[in-house]
Amino acid sequence: MIGCLLRQAALRPPGVPDEIKSSFNESKQEGGQGLRLPDMVKLFVQVTGSLDLVYICVDAVDEILPEHRPEFLRALQQIIHDAPNARLFLTGRPYVCGELDKHLTKGTYIIHIAADQGDIMRYLSRKMDDDQDPGLMTEDLKNDIMRTILEKTSEM
Repeated sequence: MIGCLLRQAALRPPGVPDEIKSSFNESKQEGGQGLRLPDMVKLFVQVTGSLDLVYICVDAVDEILPEHRPEFLRALQQIIHDAPNARLFLTGRPYVCGELDKHLTKGTYIIHIAADQGDIMRYLSRKMDDDQDPGLMTEDLKNDIMRTILEKTSEM
């Protein structure tokens, strides 16, 4: 994931910076394994250092494999520490808040956003009313769908 962020930062005009090209070439000559995470973090900070602000947006942090999540969050913390121009915007399910608190300490603000049950009901009702084959949607099925989805969203 950090490699993808580095790639996005490096591919902006006027092109891939020389320090990235030389770092990749060096890593290939030293065994061909590519850049290590600490090297990617340093290069990201270097490449984005000339920008006024850098926004790093990561959706669904909870979907990162649990065994990789701490290392990823520590890398983001290092970027924030080394690049005062970098800002993070992360989304994820509530159960990852503890991990975010543990690994992202400097200037972290967590805003809890929850879906409104009334909004969900109105949306579902509208979608089911727009069904192209209304003969398949019985009132019982409609009620079961509503009840099940509302139960699942209230558990989040």
